[in-house]
Amino acid sequence: MITPQAIVLISADIALVVLAAAFLLAAWRVVFGPTLADRVLALDTLSGTAIGFIAVIAVKTGFSLYIDIAISLGLVGFLATIAFARFVMSRGAIATGLGKTLSVASKKPKAAKKSSGKQAARKGKQ
Repeated sequence: MITPQAIVLISADIALVVLAAAFLLAAWRVVFGPTLADRVLALDTLSGTAIGFIAVIAVKTGFSLYIDIAISLGLVGFLATIAFARFVMSRGAIATGLGKTLSVASKKPKAAKKSSGKQAARKGKQ
């Protein structure tokens, strides 16, 4: 009969193999990704996979401090993803010319010149 501890160890080994495959596929996407968005998404996947590695090792060794490390890595990975997303958005705004539009739109509009009564009458007749 297999003990529960042996089942956990075998499951942890299988999980480590699956996580290693996911890590390699995500690393391949980071290196050969066709777009910047693919690379950012792959880096986020690498962060999640690393968290999975740490969690499986925590279960396998029984050392609970690894869980705190995994939580910290999750927070850092989230902040890195937000920073990359802001970078991609600002890069897209510059490439499409939105940066100029936003800076022009933030300026105060100039007051319109007042037209005299004669000019207004001419415009009305035309």
